[in-house]
Amino acid sequence: MMKTMTASPSPKSFGNSEAISVSSLRKSYKDTEVLRDVNFSVPRGCIYALLGSNGAGKTTTIGILTTQLKADNGKIKIEGYDVRKNPQKIHELISLTGQFSTVDEALTGRENLVIMGKLRHVPEPEKGATKLLEYFELSPWANQPVSTYSGGMKRKLDIAMSLTGSPKIIFLDEPTTGLDPQSRHGMWNIIKELNQSGVTIFLTTQYLEEAEQLADRIGILHQGRMIAQGTSEELKSYLPHGAVEFTFEDIETLEKVKSLVKSHKMSSKSEDKQLLIYTDGKADTLAQIFSSLYQNQISIQGFSQLTPDLEEVFLTMIAESEEKSNGSQSNKVS
Repeated sequence: MMKTMTASPSPKSFGNSEAISVSSLRKSYKDTEVLRDVNFSVPRGCIYALLGSNGAGKTTTIGILTTQLKADNGKIKIEGYDVRKNPQKIHELISLTGQFSTVDEALTGRENLVIMGKLRHVPEPEKGATKLLEYFELSPWANQPVSTYSGGMKRKLDIAMSLTGSPKIIFLDEPTTGLDPQSRHGMWNIIKELNQSGVTIFLTTQYLEEAEQLADRIGILHQGRMIAQGTSEELKSYLPHGAVEFTFEDIETLEKVKSLVKSHKMSSKSEDKQLLIYTDGKADTLAQIFSSLYQNQISIQGFSQLTPDLEEVFLTMIAESEEKSNGSQSNKVS
């Protein structure tokens, strides 16, 4: 699960102004708690990625922030406006692109954009449509029915429609779902360019690489709770750097080594006879491990130093959260 790190976005500095502020957010459907005391904030001009497995509460969170759903409890502000008290103002400030395309496939790309412009009372919607078609490189297909567009082209048109009216915040709910790798990378470039123009972007995704490539801030939602927040580098620091992976000749040797280094956090792949040992990254620590293996006449078949990636951190945090949850439930039963 560990790999060579891909480049993360360059850190950006943000002021104290918040585009989105959420505190004590709760939402239930009948007896099922979907969101449990969720708290987070998004600085103005930031790309914020909300991560979580299916059913974690990501889409419900976006639904509440965009006024489509009502929270049971909590205080939510968008650009300083209370979502409950000022829904109309919120609609003027934001735009939403969901998981599935909302374009009318019977119409042309241009017609879709012009209609959206009229709905949002944009002056000269035809000119606005032309500019967006040019920006998203859809001009050659502007007058063709959307039903003839590829998946990537439909997604571009979706986001183009969300930009009609110049929103300050764009919500993207899993914007690259269903796209091929080339289209996904193209969409990443579009999202980065939009953000560079000053737009705050809040996105949900199941792709860890996507969050690592795009986001200035990341939140991890699990079973309705926000279990971690921070930059990609801050989250990756949760796992000790300097992890080392050993391969041994047989299972017996692997089990013996596990007992020798039990003071370290570790994980093993018995079928591959591999052991991953997390260290503090210091040379002395690594030397001690090797010395212990040498003194106990352990034969090493392979060795490599690794750096934790966001996926490893995500899976570790989810597993630990579930262990805590199961432990607290056991205590209640007992």
